[in-house]
Amino acid sequence: MTIARAALLTLALLAACDGSKPLIKRQAQQPGPFPTPDRPVAPIVSPRWSTEDDRDRAGEAADVMKRAGIAPGMTVADIGAGEGYYTIRLSTKVGKTGRVLAEDVIPDTTDQLAARVARQALDNISVQLGTVADPKLPADSFDRVLMIHMYHEIAQPYEFLWRMRPSLKPDGEVIVVDANRQTQFHGTPPALLKCEFAAVGYSLVSLTDMPEAGGYLAAFRPVGPRPQPGAMRACRLPQRS
Repeated sequence: MTIARAALLTLALLAACDGSKPLIKRQAQQPGPFPTPDRPVAPIVSPRWSTEDDRDRAGEAADVMKRAGIAPGMTVADIGAGEGYYTIRLSTKVGKTGRVLAEDVIPDTTDQLAARVARQALDNISVQLGTVADPKLPADSFDRVLMIHMYHEIAQPYEFLWRMRPSLKPDGEVIVVDANRQTQFHGTPPALLKCEFAAVGYSLVSLTDMPEAGGYLAAFRPVGPRPQPGAMRACRLPQRS
């Protein structure tokens, strides 16, 4: 090799190692492992558990939105939105200055809801497909996140709540409506709900009986830093028959 060629090779090697680009591309490290929940999971049987007229006659949505403190101008996520019973009514409640994001994990359901939103020209609603372990919500965006009659269907509650947590604004709250019965029977005992939320760093703000909504309403708010998945422990609560 001539001196000239050696010099050119040295310059090329130095240019490749100038630090502007990594020589080894590393994938982003995934968090985990998350705790395995110690409870059954209810199957998703239908996006509808009663007719919208029946629910309106019971005053369900109006009462839930009032107790959740939902007001004009807020940004609200409707998780497990189904056919959009709450989504449509939230649109009216938050008004033109507010926003509603409807999320579900079933593509046919989100397609049908998006078509309903388009037919009714509800410009303050967005419809999004999530996954069973991640609702895929944008960070620092929501005043309220609603989980209505769907928490018992979440197979990975610790991961789901962990990934959902950054989406809340500093004073944001998660609102859960569910029945007080075992998860396999399409409900969640309040003690189990409180324990699972606490494991991910949420504090219970309020718990109210709501027979008109088929159970109770619980409000949670994140407190302190988000825990590392490996530091979380699954709740081990006795199961009732």
